[in-house]
Amino acid sequence: MNAPDLSLAMPSNDAITTPFSGNSTDMEVDAGLLTGLRLNGHAVIFSAATFLGLTTAAECHSITYLPSLLYGAVLWLWWGCIASGMWKLSTRLPFASNFSLKTISIQLFAGSALGIVHLLLLGSVGFTNSAWRAHASALSIWTSLLNINRFGIEVLLYGFLFGIIGIVQFQIRAQQDALKSMELRKQLSAAHLRALQMQLEPHFLFNTLNAITTLVEFGRQKEALATLSHLNAMLRSTLQRTTPEKVPLSQELEMMENYLAIEQVRFADRLRIEIKVEPGALDGLVPCFLLQPIVENAIRHGIANCESEGVVEASARRDGAILLLRVRDSGSGLRMSPQNGHGIGLNNTRDRLAHFYRDGYSMKAQPVESGGFEVAISIPYERCLR
Repeated sequence: MNAPDLSLAMPSNDAITTPFSGNSTDMEVDAGLLTGLRLNGHAVIFSAATFLGLTTAAECHSITYLPSLLYGAVLWLWWGCIASGMWKLSTRLPFASNFSLKTISIQLFAGSALGIVHLLLLGSVGFTNSAWRAHASALSIWTSLLNINRFGIEVLLYGFLFGIIGIVQFQIRAQQDALKSMELRKQLSAAHLRALQMQLEPHFLFNTLNAITTLVEFGRQKEALATLSHLNAMLRSTLQRTTPEKVPLSQELEMMENYLAIEQVRFADRLRIEIKVEPGALDGLVPCFLLQPIVENAIRHGIANCESEGVVEASARRDGAILLLRVRDSGSGLRMSPQNGHGIGLNNTRDRLAHFYRDGYSMKAQPVESGGFEVAISIPYERCLR
């Protein structure tokens, strides 16, 4: 039985170079396309392997001749299984398809070991040929293809598969990251517009300007000027911000403090503010516009309903690799209880955190037993390098 030319094109090439396309920012559609790509890729790999196996059998003798058919099947279905396995592994473990020195070394060892096994399997097909069994020993039949040339071809074919799959997986991951980035920018833009709406809404501006007018009428010009200064700083910061993905906690606190300073003038003795921030947390990165809407909800739905003094507490601290943020008010604590902390605003906050951190965050929003409502957020600590 003549060995076929192993320089034939690998069947997995057509399968794994299938482009991953998709310009929509709908992540569920893109996930469906990716799943379809994986399934179709495996189908194409084994279809091509079967075709090449039958072609090889026909070239050796005939597809009806058992030794030739087995040789073609072992030759090409082996590579089909290798390509399919490498493709599936690279989708679950991205590092398995990168081109780092460590990964290349591991793949070189794996390719050498698999090449030897494959050549031994191909040699064992000779046991199905009665003519071979009559003129050669079992050991010589089994190792008939175990030579340096065939071994080199095995390693080269394995390297070819690794290279093609690595390139395609890199492109797929790049497109996935681009789609996620587009979705994130969309969410950030919506958050930016929502922050502008909350801070520029007529009710807020009317109450702020009314508080300033009252201060002027009572001769408290310094406080009126201070309130105008806070309002100006808040609006300027919002209008000039270019909506980055994340900002240092110090910048987020500055926005929140300007807002609280204005509200404190409005509520006078009815509002007490307590902010506790550890110095080590100030350079941690947080999603922009994360705290200010939560604080505004605390005042609007908690403190505004208090007949006596209300307290808004905000704290931030670093616990190793975790940044802990907390906002608490001393209101009735019942404003969100029917929904158990799952209001529209809090759901939007959860969605934004999920975009940034996936499963690497936690957020609890619920009434507290001592009275009031608390929002506690835990995110990975990322230090600002600027």
